[in-house]
Amino acid sequence: MALQAERTVAVAGPSGAGKSTLLRLIAGLLTPSAGRVECGGERWFGPGVNVPVERRRIGFVFQHYALFPHLSVHRNVSFQARRPVGELLELLGIDHLRDARPGALSGGERQRVALARALATEPQLLLLDEPLSALDPTTREAVTGELARHLAEAGVPSLVVTHAYQEAAVLAERIVVVESGKVVQDGSPQQLLDSPASRFVADFAGINYLAGEAHGRTVRLASGQRVSTVDAVEGPVAVLVAPWDLTLSLVEPEGASALNHLRGRVGQVTMLGNRARVTVGELTAEVTPESVRRLGIGPGDPLVATWKATSTRVVPRVADQTAGRSAAELRSR
Repeated sequence: MALQAERTVAVAGPSGAGKSTLLRLIAGLLTPSAGRVECGGERWFGPGVNVPVERRRIGFVFQHYALFPHLSVHRNVSFQARRPVGELLELLGIDHLRDARPGALSGGERQRVALARALATEPQLLLLDEPLSALDPTTREAVTGELARHLAEAGVPSLVVTHAYQEAAVLAERIVVVESGKVVQDGSPQQLLDSPASRFVADFAGINYLAGEAHGRTVRLASGQRVSTVDAVEGPVAVLVAPWDLTLSLVEPEGASALNHLRGRVGQVTMLGNRARVTVGELTAEVTPESVRRLGIGPGDPLVATWKATSTRVVPRVADQTAGRSAAELRSR
């Protein structure tokens, strides 16, 4: 897979998928058993070639930043620097912290120091391993946009590892989803939403994925329930519906224009600020907290999820839709 210059690519997937291992293979911290690693036309690993880690022009921002606790911000960034440190501190808005030590900084400030230190080496490629995971949820949301801006301004090809779709969508124009060391989908954030290649990708992007068999404009699900669609198709398919397109009720609504009504029991109710996520059977709905209070629902309660045929998308379903490419075979151009 090719990484175009001056672009940020997100590598996403669950814990244990191989995301962090991929970064360490690229950086030379681990040695691949096969394949090749190239950057800017220079081969770092391949048959007869294994460039030492210190000779690979890599800037690495580790998950917990790995700053030297006994050194000031300025001295941290100065470590192996190849460009003026002062301009980087100004670029990232941390010049006023130059004499502070990491222990006195907030999570967002430590992240910017780690990014400045990585950029100070004038890398050909920037690697960021879960750079937001050390932040609390409130700070994390604010810092995500800030990090995206800094990466764009840096103009260095970047790989950012994350397990959250929203972070990947903000940080990158392109998302590579890996599972068990394999690339399962590679596309824009919108492509992952519109056409997830598997149930796993749909779950990652937050889209409901219902496997079934299509006959015309009707899809029969494994549960025996049926879903109406706008497009007529045949064969094994996946029905896609966004959580925010679902409405919930205790009984099937009468006279409603929506054609699809799936019955199920409530699995979990999670409050997320001004919205609530409710699992109903195989579906996850996103509704207002007021709707949850009005329905008076809890785990185990029967519920009906309703949505329109026009809100239903159908994609072909393949049993194991993987790209069959090793995630270690990453090239940067």
